[in-house]
Amino acid sequence: MKDKSLILSYFSLFTSFGTILCCALPVLLVSLGLGAAFAGLIGAVPQIVWLSEHKVLVFIVSGGLIFLSALLTYLNRNAPCPIDPNEAKACKTSRKWSIRILAVSSIIWLVGGFFAFFAQYLLV
Repeated sequence: MKDKSLILSYFSLFTSFGTILCCALPVLLVSLGLGAAFAGLIGAVPQIVWLSEHKVLVFIVSGGLIFLSALLTYLNRNAPCPIDPNEAKACKTSRKWSIRILAVSSIIWLVGGFFAFFAQYLLV
């Protein structure tokens, strides 16, 4: 169970980066006057346009994965670790990293969500 939680945490981290690519990065670059750099980035990685066009789907999938990761982490919080000292240490380290990765994923998701759905109303 701990391996599934850690793998899901890593997967949720990588999917939450999609929210940054589709929404927060373009706003940041254009706000800093780097529109040409953003245009060059789109030329090099045209998939960013697809992420931006489907931002609701990106946020639903990444939010669902973050939720599942949080649920597994919560359900696994009191699971016993092995008796072997090396395996017990690895188990505790795995749990700590899972929580850290979950926290980073959540923050990235929230920042991306702010720029995707709410920042446009602050600029009006």
